[in-house]
This record gives sequence, C-alpha cells and structure tokens, in this order.
Amino acid sequence: MWRKLDSGAILPRVDQERRGQWLRGVLDLCVLGALHRHESYGYELAQSLQAAGLGPIKGGTLYPVLLRLQRTGLVSAQWRDGAGGPARKYYQLTPSGAAALRQAATDWRAFSGGVDTILQEVTAP
Repeated sequence: MWRKLDSGAILPRVDQERRGQWLRGVLDLCVLGALHRHESYGYELAQSLQAAGLGPIKGGTLYPVLLRLQRTGLVSAQWRDGAGGPARKYYQLTPSGAAALRQAATDWRAFSGGVDTILQEVTAP
C-alpha cells in the first residue's frame, strides 16, 4: 500500500528499512508471544507472525532468533516426524521463557505507550 505525502512524494506504507529495524527490535518478543499460545515449528511460526501483521519473515531471520532463544533457555525444541513429510523441529516456551515474556510484554507496553503519546499529536486530524 502506498501513501501520498503533502509534499507530493509517494512512499510505501512502511518503508522496508524502517520495518527491518523495528522487526530486529521486537522479533524475539513476538516469537515468544506466538509460542505462548502453542508450540510450533519454524514455518508455522513465520506464517503466524505474518498473519499477525509483521509481514513476511524469512528463515534466515527467524531461525537464528529461535536458536538464540533456545540457547538462552527461553525456548526448548524437539524433533518430531512430519505427517507425510520430513521431520520438523517444534519449539515451545519454557517456564523461564514465559516469565521473560511477561516482563518483556510489560516493558513493551510502557515503551510503546510513550511512542504512541508522542505520535498521536502528529497523526491527529
């Protein structure tokens, strides 16, 4: 989707560089949040994140995040046979991952609330 600025310039709705910067800052939190609902494998997680409005998440972006979360003990992983296909690695939130998610969600709400306050005056009619 495109938008036209008062200056006449036409820009993508969210420019890709900015989206990438935002995503790098919140992808860990979003992955933990998605796993809070239920365990999942990588491709399914990517689809879930896209459906939530984050846009497409490439494997080269998602899998390093999952590995980092696994190494830090926030997520555990288990290989399972696929139904009619290759085995899949399923990820699930650990108890320490759930605690970290709760704290990060609180922190995010406080931070994003401040950003919203600042931007409301810019976007108000």
